[in-house]
Amino acid sequence: MKNIFKYIFVGMAAVSAVGCSDQLDTYPSSSVSGDQLLTSAQNALIPLNGTIRAFYTPGVSNAANTHQCFGISAYNLMADVMGEDCIMSGPGSGWFWYDCIYKVKDKYASTGWRPYEAWNGYYKWISNVNYIIASEETMTGTDKDKNYVVGQAYAIRAYSYFMLAQTFARTYKGHETDPGVPVYTEPTDIKTDGKTRGTVQDVYNQITSDLTKAVEMLRNAGGRTVMSHLDLYTVLGIQARVALVMEDWATAKAAAEEIIKDGGYKIGGEAEILNGMNDVSLNNVIWGAAISTDQASGYAGFFTHMDADQKAYGESARKQINKELYNLMDDDDIRKWNKETQKGWWNPKDINNKSGGYQQEKFKFKDGALWTGDYIWMRIEEMYLTAAEANCHISGNEGTAKKWLSTLLLERGYKDTDKNGIVDYLENLTGTELGKLTTDRKNSLLEAIIDQRRIELWGEFGRIYDIRRLHQGFKRTTAMGWPQSATSIGKTDDPESYAWVLTLPQSEFDGNPSLDQSKDQNPIGDSK
Repeated sequence: MKNIFKYIFVGMAAVSAVGCSDQLDTYPSSSVSGDQLLTSAQNALIPLNGTIRAFYTPGVSNAANTHQCFGISAYNLMADVMGEDCIMSGPGSGWFWYDCIYKVKDKYASTGWRPYEAWNGYYKWISNVNYIIASEETMTGTDKDKNYVVGQAYAIRAYSYFMLAQTFARTYKGHETDPGVPVYTEPTDIKTDGKTRGTVQDVYNQITSDLTKAVEMLRNAGGRTVMSHLDLYTVLGIQARVALVMEDWATAKAAAEEIIKDGGYKIGGEAEILNGMNDVSLNNVIWGAAISTDQASGYAGFFTHMDADQKAYGESARKQINKELYNLMDDDDIRKWNKETQKGWWNPKDINNKSGGYQQEKFKFKDGALWTGDYIWMRIEEMYLTAAEANCHISGNEGTAKKWLSTLLLERGYKDTDKNGIVDYLENLTGTELGKLTTDRKNSLLEAIIDQRRIELWGEFGRIYDIRRLHQGFKRTTAMGWPQSATSIGKTDDPESYAWVLTLPQSEFDGNPSLDQSKDQNPIGDSK
């Protein structure tokens, strides 16, 4: 099988000699040869860091499509513009536009499009860490050091399979016996026999097993010194995300609440959230990557696509919020535009809005002249929303759900008139009913939680992932602010649609004799 191979970044990234560094040192090193990389926990940091460096390096997964292939933040943006809330005002240079209008599935035979890029990107990460995991018993070093390296390897493998399942298969609940993705847990090379797709359940069995192992090891590994590393709380956050998809409310609740109670993070106020969302050193950031000047990627990066002031892709293909979603915010919400301070996440008065949505100001370069800005992949605010959603589904816990959500909303400017810890508009809401379409309003407590999740995580999480797991469909309209050319995109009003399930790349069928293209390929259209 040709697409799974030994892909360790030999000498690419060693941990900085300065213990308090927030960044990975990317200067090449020849001090450790390839056959020594996995003999000790200290040496194994090199391939681990090389893998993590690929989480935010443009072109590593596909040099032919660098400008929309820059790791985790690119996949999050891809999944966001596939939904109804993150509007692209037009095609611009084309980057992300074809994800937005669902025109990538038929490009599966090309090595320059999303099916090939995402598939190979995630499987390269898996291939790398499988070598680290295979050396768990023979690796030298203290237990703490080994737990730190190998625990992260298990977490990366779990995260990668989770994202592959969310991209190339239908959602877990109700589709457990559907085709999943091939699962590899041993080191692979060009001679490795390819595996079948198995089932969605098979993939999630591996994900949950790996996360359990990662949590166990990282509990005994100490803290991290590099923000892009996966520590205990990062992995608990991933565990919470997986549990939401599996509708395992007890696990989602436990993981999210542990982070809230024990992680030491604080919900971001105006100073933290209204200054560009570009600094991983802030107290609300659980996981992200600090981007130094030498690591800045110029045009090929997240902020280039978001920040319209940089005169780049963010200007020619503006990212805007769905007007109907914007109007769900309270007038006192600090995320809403304040005409006096000229701050907020979206500006409804921007002269470039025209007949579209409202221009985003949430994500801005930290330094436009240097093209720098840190990538944030997980914030504590997400965990409050997760705790609220999980408790909402557990009998007798609606009050707890309201309090977790209210804790976040009080920091966003909402009112709690009677001072009972629950913001006013949540007081009388109850139930878990959601509409078949996201525009079918049911006025339930769960709907209020999801509304706030859509607002808070806009542009950074990937809206389509939530739409899938919630078994909802959606429609785009010009009234929301969508350009007409992006409204007729297929069968997205059907929660069972294959519209948002990518096709497997042709290269996988060419190199894996265990797959039959006539049986194992996902539908190219959006049919069931």
